[in-house]
Amino acid sequence: MVSRARDWFRQSLRDLELAERIMDAGYYEWACFVAQQAAEKAVKALYQHLGMEVWGHSVSRMLEELPEEHKPPRELIDKARELDRHYGPTRYPNFHVEGAPADYYSREDAERAVKYARMVIDFARSKGLQA
Repeated sequence: MVSRARDWFRQSLRDLELAERIMDAGYYEWACFVAQQAAEKAVKALYQHLGMEVWGHSVSRMLEELPEEHKPPRELIDKARELDRHYGPTRYPNFHVEGAPADYYSREDAERAVKYARMVIDFARSKGLQA
């Protein structure tokens, strides 16, 4: 299998940049979703970098299932759990009792999601990934 780790990692960095831009434009729900995507792609890049394959969208699960010598601290996995919660509800009204996703997200939510995504990306970078 040809490694696409660099491609996945480069896209994670672009997604993080987009999350910051749309957060600044006030699209907080989308900033949270794109931050989750940035973290997901960084972790998938790490798996490829390690010569492994992984499927799914749960950033926390993927981090937990890394080989022991590559696992992050528990605090990062906990932050990834928060990112996981932004996968569906940020996009679909039926995840909420009423209203649109935009009604449920604040700048603080987006700032935290971007920060946590950056932490996941920095972790992947610490394992030797480069853009």
